[in-house]
Amino acid sequence: MLFIPTIVVHDRWMELQQLRYVLAVAEERNFTRAAEKCFVMQSALSHQIKSLEKELGVELFARTSRRVELTDAGAAFLPAARAALDAADRAVADAAAATGEIRGTLTIGVIPTVTAIDIPAALGEFHRAHPTVQIRLRGGGSDEFIKAIREGSIDVAVLGLPDATLPRGVATQVLARERLVAVLGPGHRLAERRRLRLSDLADETFVDFPAGTPGRAPSDLAFASAGVPRRVAFEAMGTDLMLDLVRHDLAITLLAPAVVPANSGLVTIPVTDGPTRIEYLTWSDFNPSPAALAFLRVAAVA
Repeated sequence: MLFIPTIVVHDRWMELQQLRYVLAVAEERNFTRAAEKCFVMQSALSHQIKSLEKELGVELFARTSRRVELTDAGAAFLPAARAALDAADRAVADAAAATGEIRGTLTIGVIPTVTAIDIPAALGEFHRAHPTVQIRLRGGGSDEFIKAIREGSIDVAVLGLPDATLPRGVATQVLARERLVAVLGPGHRLAERRRLRLSDLADETFVDFPAGTPGRAPSDLAFASAGVPRRVAFEAMGTDLMLDLVRHDLAITLLAPAVVPANSGLVTIPVTDGPTRIEYLTWSDFNPSPAALAFLRVAAVA
């Protein structure tokens, strides 16, 4: 009577291992590196994937001695495989959390302009309290993080949005409201001013985040509302590149004050009618993971 459940559990474990191997090969595009990532022999990994392909009746990978790529069937198989593994990992984490132990994975999305929370310090405190949790950091934009939280691929994220834009479909905590400042080179014609208005910047060349992104939206909305034209000649996802372009007198920009290092040599000037953005901490409003809730307690918002 005990033998049959044992076989079922063993088969289920093997199926999950096969899915992990498929994901590893898809990510590495190399069987040797995938085997190293999974801490198994390459022959064992290859055998398990071939066994899965035989069971499915399709090839998941096109292989040569030098190249590995997903087939169309493999690409279609991948999302469900990843979801199955995430569900299995969540089940283990939930069971452990019931005994007071936090396990599993904590995935955090971080925008390039976080100023209201010290992410490394918070993660350090979290890791000391829950050393078995695997921490993953993802860079990107607020829109993609909101979507990822809804889909369950990110646990927590820091967002930066215009003050008129509210995150939908996620739980939120306001971390900060701040007015962006003009960032100029020390030799700029306006560098000696104590404050500016948007109209003072009408003839300037700007560097900003890509058009259509939440990082760009506060400035675009502010200039449009003021009826002031603006020329954005450079687009960048990282603030380091923006500041370098300003430093070389190729452009000016509008950023949160804390993003500009004190020793940057650049000038920051308040803009009285300038854009305001809100920084949020966000997480699932439906079923946050135990690791997410534990991190929120560290961040003192839960």
